[in-house]
Amino acid sequence: MKTLASLLGALTIAAMIAGCGPDMKTINAAGDKAEADATKAEASAQAAEQSAGQSETAAKQAEDAASGAEDAVRRANDAVSRLEAAFSTSVTK
Repeated sequence: MKTLASLLGALTIAAMIAGCGPDMKTINAAGDKAEADATKAEASAQAAEQSAGQSETAAKQAEDAASGAEDAVRRANDAVSRLEAAFSTSVTK
């Protein structure tokens, strides 16, 4: 975020230096545009941070679900093993 602000500040200064020619109107227009761009960039950065937080939450939920599925598979395999053992014992009697 600091890098973005520094970059936009440098861009504003460059625009002002480049606009130091004929009239102040050009300088003011460049400054206004730079401020508007900075505002848009900040809003985009905030939206990206929110999306990252939501993605992190979704990833945690997916990891929890995968862990639960692994546990269910283990329990099912244990049940199958017990059934096979019971069947094997009953056939040999």
